Amino acid sequence: VHPNVSQGCQGGCATCSDYNGCLSCKPRLFFVLERIGMKQIGVCLSSCPSGYYGTRYPDINKCAKCKADCETCFTRNFCTKCKSGFYLYSGKCLEKCPDGLEANNHTMECTSIVHCEASEWSPWSPCTKKGKTCGFKKGNEVRVREIVQHPSARGNPCPATSESRKCIVQRKRCQKEGKGKKNREEKRKKSNKDESKETRQESKGRAARRQNREQRENNHKTQQKKRKAPNKEENLAPIDTAH
Repeated sequence: VHPNVSQGCQGGCATCSDYNGCLSCKPRLFFVLERIGMKQIGVCLSSCPSGYYGTRYPDINKCAKCKADCETCFTRNFCTKCKSGFYLYSGKCLEKCPDGLEANNHTMECTSIVHCEASEWSPWSPCTKKGKTCGFKKGNEVRVREIVQHPSARGNPCPATSESRKCIVQRKRCQKEGKGKKNREEKRKKSNKDESKETRQESKGRAARRQNREQRENNHKTQQKKRKAPNKEENLAPIDTAH
């Protein structure tokens, strides 16, 4: 062993030197060179840092740098995340996405273009005019559909979701619902008023009967007390006036 090489190292190093740091790593650890100013220092890590990928060999496990446009990678030729300004596609970092794809600024990936999709039209609605289905000959009918797939940024926009057209029907008179409804409302109010009046009268009658019953009970109790009380004059003893 070289005089500058030590085997009593720390931080996962198997061998090290004072000038270059780790020279080899313990099993399962990755060896990577970190630049500090003009000098490179060897360190041993359990996993490679961002911007590096790991390779395992029988004698040593190393961390190698990804490509310049790649932030993280699986191998040198397969990137998993690109640096700012690049879009990921099939392991490569591109400044512009290929034809048929669009740049997703949220995920920074090239994704397929999604076009809008709409459901089938519903049946036409009944012919109406101003919300009514009677009292006219010419009106309008409508149909609607729903959006089942919204488009991506470069996808085809969604079509209209409703349509209307003129319609002709046989004229029929509308029932006078307004007057009948008004009469029904008045009857209902009158019935509620009568019921409230009867309820008040019944309440007053019950209160009067309860008061009369209480008065009779009080009178009866008073009479009973009078019958039980002794006559004071009868209980007085005769006065002896002989002396």
